[in-house]
Amino acid sequence: MRLSSLSFWWLLLLLSVDFIYGQDYYSVLGVSRSASSREIKKKYKQLSKKYHPDKNPGDKEAEQKFVQLAEAYEVLSDDEKRQIYDKYGEEGLKQQNQGGGGFHNPFDIFASFFGGGHFGHQSQSERQGPSIVMELEVELKELYLGTQIEVDVSKQVICEHCRGSGAKNANDVITCNVCGGRGMKVVKQQLGPGIFQQFHSTCDTCGGKGKIIKSKCPVCNGKKVRRGNEQLTIIVEKGQDDDGTIVFEKEGDESPDTIPGDIIFKVKTLPDSIFERKGNDLYAKQTISLIDALTGFEKNITHLDGRDVLLKRDGVTQPGFTQTIKNEGMPQFRSSVNGNLYVQYTVIFPSIIDDSTKQGKKYLMVNI
Repeated sequence: MRLSSLSFWWLLLLLSVDFIYGQDYYSVLGVSRSASSREIKKKYKQLSKKYHPDKNPGDKEAEQKFVQLAEAYEVLSDDEKRQIYDKYGEEGLKQQNQGGGGFHNPFDIFASFFGGGHFGHQSQSERQGPSIVMELEVELKELYLGTQIEVDVSKQVICEHCRGSGAKNANDVITCNVCGGRGMKVVKQQLGPGIFQQFHSTCDTCGGKGKIIKSKCPVCNGKKVRRGNEQLTIIVEKGQDDDGTIVFEKEGDESPDTIPGDIIFKVKTLPDSIFERKGNDLYAKQTISLIDALTGFEKNITHLDGRDVLLKRDGVTQPGFTQTIKNEGMPQFRSSVNGNLYVQYTVIFPSIIDDSTKQGKKYLMVNI
């Protein structure tokens, strides 16, 4: 019996899915089975950019790797799916997916990291933690040229050993026998003979969680989190505004019960010895001699990128005069246009006048 074109493609798709199910998701991402959610997230971000089809046009192996990475990340970044996978392997996930759902579009998962899109969903009841705001000191030269800055951020991270459960082993998390896992308990209070009032209160045994821990994690001592360091690469673009912000979304303190807040770097420009920035323009001061002020001059000023910019004046330059040099200011943020450079001149008068200078004065007076 011949297969229709549509049936053929469905069969090919099913074969591809069976192949991917047979993969070791930890190996696909290149992480250990004890990898933290942070390590899994970093590895996916790194590899998904490398194997994205747009960077590998026509490369079928790269396309397949891109899909495998998305599916591995979708399983290992979800605590419930990861626990099922760790206990029962691919068969356990197949049983779970029989009820519907399946995998998300790999491009949607990618977009959630690199340009919008919303992988998964955020419940309205989920809380987001506070953002971390830090000052980032940069030189004016770095804002003119653009740069990358490596920073080491200390923050709260989910314990890698217990994956945020607070327990020594997964089996050490059990249902609270006081509230039956509801997190609430019914309390009766006698108001009088034969009269009782019944009300609900948070279970003080489990703290309203519905779960208790028999044996605490030896690494975090049951706290579920610990202090850790995060290495971030900050891209400072040309023309970045002073007091502007560079935001790393959801890279703040981690907690099992909340969505991480953002890490926000606020740009602070360090003073420069020559130039002062005002918006997209640069300002500088230049001293010249009295002779240069009267007769004109040519001299160079070294710009922030090391180039020599010619300063040229013909005739008389009054003290305090400001010269405008077009397109030699700061690059405008995310634009190919530059501001202007304004150079203000200060005239240095001599402390004494020798005879030759006096003769020059007489010559000037005669010719005025």
